[in-house]
Amino acid sequence: MKIGLKQYWNLLVDYLKPQKGRVVKFAIALLVSIGLQILNPQILRYFIDTAVAGGDRQKLFLTAFLFIVVALITQAMSITAAFYGENVAWTATNALRADLVKHCLRLDLSFHKYRTPGELVERIDGDVQNLSEFFSKFTIHILGNLLMMLGVIVVLFYEDWRAGLAILLFALTALSTLIKLRTIAVFHWGGYRQVSAEFFGFLGEQLTGIEDIRANGAKNYVMHRFYKFIHSWLPIFHKARFADTILWVTTNGIFTVGSVISLTVGAYLWSQQAITIGTVYLLYYYTTILSEPIEQIRNQFEDLQQADASIYRITDLLQVQSQLSAGGDKLIPPGALSIAFENVSFGYNDREIGTGDLVLQDISFHLPAGQVLGLLGRTGSGKSSLARLLLRLYDPQSGVIRLGDVPIDQTQLTELPGKIGLVTQDVQLFQTTVRNNLTFFNQHINDDRIYETLEMLGLSEWLRSLPYGLDTNLGPDSSGLSAGQAQLLAFTRVFLKDPGLVILDEASSRLDPITEKFIEMAINKLLMGRTGIIIAHRLATVERANKILILEKGRVNEYGEREELVKNPQSRFAQLLQAGLTDLLV
Repeated sequence: MKIGLKQYWNLLVDYLKPQKGRVVKFAIALLVSIGLQILNPQILRYFIDTAVAGGDRQKLFLTAFLFIVVALITQAMSITAAFYGENVAWTATNALRADLVKHCLRLDLSFHKYRTPGELVERIDGDVQNLSEFFSKFTIHILGNLLMMLGVIVVLFYEDWRAGLAILLFALTALSTLIKLRTIAVFHWGGYRQVSAEFFGFLGEQLTGIEDIRANGAKNYVMHRFYKFIHSWLPIFHKARFADTILWVTTNGIFTVGSVISLTVGAYLWSQQAITIGTVYLLYYYTTILSEPIEQIRNQFEDLQQADASIYRITDLLQVQSQLSAGGDKLIPPGALSIAFENVSFGYNDREIGTGDLVLQDISFHLPAGQVLGLLGRTGSGKSSLARLLLRLYDPQSGVIRLGDVPIDQTQLTELPGKIGLVTQDVQLFQTTVRNNLTFFNQHINDDRIYETLEMLGLSEWLRSLPYGLDTNLGPDSSGLSAGQAQLLAFTRVFLKDPGLVILDEASSRLDPITEKFIEMAINKLLMGRTGIIIAHRLATVERANKILILEKGRVNEYGEREELVKNPQSRFAQLLQAGLTDLLV
């Protein structure tokens, strides 16, 4: 879990270089503040020595005024440094969040299958937030505080070499101790972040299913799981904080030793009449000043322990690569698309799998362009998996899939969504406008086309009932939108996309009989001039199909022209029709 300097450096260069102007201003303000902090004790030393010597009162007033002015400028520079530092941190962490989101969106479904949304949210937001101090303060604060320590030691050597040597030894001892203890809590903070991610994953999952949880009386189970997480989380947090406390206790002990050293050396030198009483105070004051950079360095090291864990987890996430290749440069032709599966086998497991783990086994068939395939089979037979392979949400373990005579792994991965339209039983609505929900944020689709499509699907009255029309915001649980209307919105999306292949995965299963009858006409129009795949349990759903493919346990049980299968009494399809089965033993 050790993080190398190269990883720190790469993060800093990648996310601070674009805002180098702010970084420079931040550094200047911080360094000026440090310089003034070193200067002000000199003014105070002059004031004390002048007062002890009975100096001119006007000089004392001027010295006091100068001390106040320098102190105010120091505070102003500190505020300026904090302002630029926060801006740098906010910009850098947002850029890192954006990169992580893009990376996760590029990863295939095999990655998302084993991770909850809450876990990814915690990694993208929680871990990145831990790096805020790292981006804004770590390098410059460490450097600045080291420069302050160096400046103080140089000034003390100038005052008296014995004082400078004593404080130099103190500073080196303090720094070496802090560096040795730096990584003491990294392991525990890594465990803490992991439990945090798992907890938010659990919480997101339960809140998403709140309707089912309440309907089935599972609240006690959810609360039991909740308390188990909390009970396992707290001891890990205590271990991490205890490890941090070791640093805190160590630095406070070091400060006490430093004060003793400065007062002892000062008293000795003053007794030898080597320095004035003002210089004694100066020596003590500088030692006190040194405690601040040492304390800040300790804080930075403490934050770095959490940052270490977060950088490790972020780097680990960024190193995950999609199992899908980007594809080649071949283009899928426009219009209706032919489909060919050639000895395709597929399983969801990432590891090397055997025949028993395959969801689809040795699937081969050819569907000419412009025809409709009725895909039938029991639940779990592999129907939806076949559709996912066409969209390249996964790649098969073996075999070739062709779309328009082009192997889909030899075309750009980004081209497929524009060529294939998919309507499923579950309709995902987004927290955005009706227009964006229908067009999937495609700004090239004009409003007239949207109105025309909604009119054809019978949704015009629903649209007119909305307060802001197409600009009305929808969401995952939009009130006033029935399941049938949500399904019709999904059909609208496909009409607006105008793909060459349409896949309907039990798309009419959530519609009431009246709405279903109305949408049959829309489906006929949608499939006109396009290739279609209708995935269904019910035989009545595939009456418009040209060909029938029946899957059983991941294998092709039967494939052929629908009319020929109907006429063949030996065919599985004809036997089902003869038996009067409207459902395929779901």
